[in-house]
Amino acid sequence: MNNAAANTGRVLWAGLRALLVLTLVCGVLYPLAVTGIAQLAFPGRANGSEIKDASGKVVGSELIGQTYLDGDAPDLRWFQPRPSHGLGTNSVNTRYSIILSGATNRSGDNADLIRWVTDAKAAVVKDNSTADHRVKPSDVPADAVTSSGSGLDPHISPEYAKLQVHRVAERNELDVATVEKLVADHTDDRILGFIGEPRVNVLALNTALKDLTDGT
Repeated sequence: MNNAAANTGRVLWAGLRALLVLTLVCGVLYPLAVTGIAQLAFPGRANGSEIKDASGKVVGSELIGQTYLDGDAPDLRWFQPRPSHGLGTNSVNTRYSIILSGATNRSGDNADLIRWVTDAKAAVVKDNSTADHRVKPSDVPADAVTSSGSGLDPHISPEYAKLQVHRVAERNELDVATVEKLVADHTDDRILGFIGEPRVNVLALNTALKDLTDGT
């Protein structure tokens, strides 16, 4: 009986020691090591890929898209992202709240999807046409009327960004050339020159636009 109790005690003590050692190694030392290496090697990504305005204030993450609304309608002072029900709202470019994420899961011949795309194209044409610049339906790129798979894509194509230039310039009382340069400066090329497509981060672009308009 005493031997059985002693063996049980040794097994329990061995298990407890293993638990303590693994907790220390896996729960404390390893996370600290990974965090330290990440902070030294790529602190920006480790801290959430934050985007800051000219004052140093964090306005969001370059990894998560945002919408820019005036009530329930798009705020046409800003460049608009891809349409998505998954994006949070950010009318003043200082905060956002994510509601949900996901794709529509509709097939290409789904009646609802066709209606959404048709309505979205008409809205893009209407919203981005100005007194001296008329947008044609054929000018509207696919990403202007379709959401991404995640619903949180922070990027748009350079074509969609350029389509919005005249409207943004008019609404903010800026020269078209100034806004065109802003888009060009915030257009990222393919990764390593061949991976993916050229893209524009909408939050980074709108943050630069806000810094520009605040300074004029």
